[in-house]
Amino acid sequence: MSQIVLTTIGSLGDLHPKIAIALELRKRGHDVVFVTHKEYQSKVEALGFEFHRMRPDNTALNDPQEMARMMDLHKGSEYIVRNWVCPSLREMYADLMHSAKDADFIFAGEGVIAAPLVAEKLGMQWASSAMAPISFFSTYDPPVLAPFPFLAKLRGFGSIVNRGVINFAKVVSQSWGEPVHLFRRELGLPPLIGNPFIDDKFSPYLVLALFSPVLAKPQPDWVANTVIAGFTFYDGSSNRTELTLELKQFLNAGEPPIIFTLGSAAVMDPGNFYQESIQAAKQLNRRAILLVGKNTPPDNLSKDILAVSYVPYSQIFPYACAIVHQGGIGTTAQALRAGRPTLVMPYSHDQPDNAARVERLGTSRTIPRKQYLASRVAKELSELLENPNYAAKATEIGHIIQAENGVSVACDAIEKQLQTASINQL
Repeated sequence: MSQIVLTTIGSLGDLHPKIAIALELRKRGHDVVFVTHKEYQSKVEALGFEFHRMRPDNTALNDPQEMARMMDLHKGSEYIVRNWVCPSLREMYADLMHSAKDADFIFAGEGVIAAPLVAEKLGMQWASSAMAPISFFSTYDPPVLAPFPFLAKLRGFGSIVNRGVINFAKVVSQSWGEPVHLFRRELGLPPLIGNPFIDDKFSPYLVLALFSPVLAKPQPDWVANTVIAGFTFYDGSSNRTELTLELKQFLNAGEPPIIFTLGSAAVMDPGNFYQESIQAAKQLNRRAILLVGKNTPPDNLSKDILAVSYVPYSQIFPYACAIVHQGGIGTTAQALRAGRPTLVMPYSHDQPDNAARVERLGTSRTIPRKQYLASRVAKELSELLENPNYAAKATEIGHIIQAENGVSVACDAIEKQLQTASINQL
């Protein structure tokens, strides 16, 4: 069978969907090598996969100030590109080239800007992924742009106006890709026509959209070789890790709780999220579970509020009456699959767009981060919990997503591409 290099950068929301695919590819007989941040080495190797480090290191996972810069609503995406990804382009390229030179195929996550360079130099076919609908920057299904949320009000004016919005985003970010253009020239590769972070980031062979079509349907301006696989779920719970006795007792002691979480990245920069969440739960006289990560548990908890560091979402979300989260695509996917209504407090990047999409689905409400105050949170949650339409729609969407098999669709598409590559080599 084939040796496949799977490379990704970012948070667990980027890594876990790739692990789900890697596990299935291995089951089908392929040899999968992970090339990613050194911080994920133990997680990857514990699953029995070969691991190779690829820079940049993800130091923000242990640096709240760096994470705050990366998650900034207005400048977060630019900061990541200019101060984290592009300065490490040559190291990323060298690391990936070393790992991929004897491989048959590369499957790359978003942001691995060295992947197309390595694939072109090696003459190798590869696949790219789109984790969320915003990746396509479609004029027919325009995203909410985190730095310019007011532009979302133009959505209803049609594709001509929306094309202007997308072109504006391209102009604003055009200079971000200059290091990529420069390095391509140094490598003797042909120049790109467009922006390497918007227009020219996708593989010409296969693009896997790793989200459910309930979030976005294919559009005329999507790249032609896109396959919507659906969400690919992994959260470390494949072996059904047992819930702690304390958590089991809490869940059995009363009504379904509200679950408050900030995913794996935003949790490093929680601000007032947990304190305001506690007060909102108390105002509503509702039980609550706080997933606090590495943060110190708040000291003003009541018997109806429990704080824990982490629980696999697939195991805890189905117990919730509602879920409050940051809108990362991984958390959003798990909440949708659980069939529970949500209140989303987006930080940056794809999160405002994800929040808008689930709100349009009728499963969710949105609250800006600056307005995340107990009284407002309580009001939003009251509307979410007292209007039965939210729960009904969430249950409906949950059933749809539970019936999808994104892992199987993604692996079928990769294997089809591998077969095509083999035929072309004959």
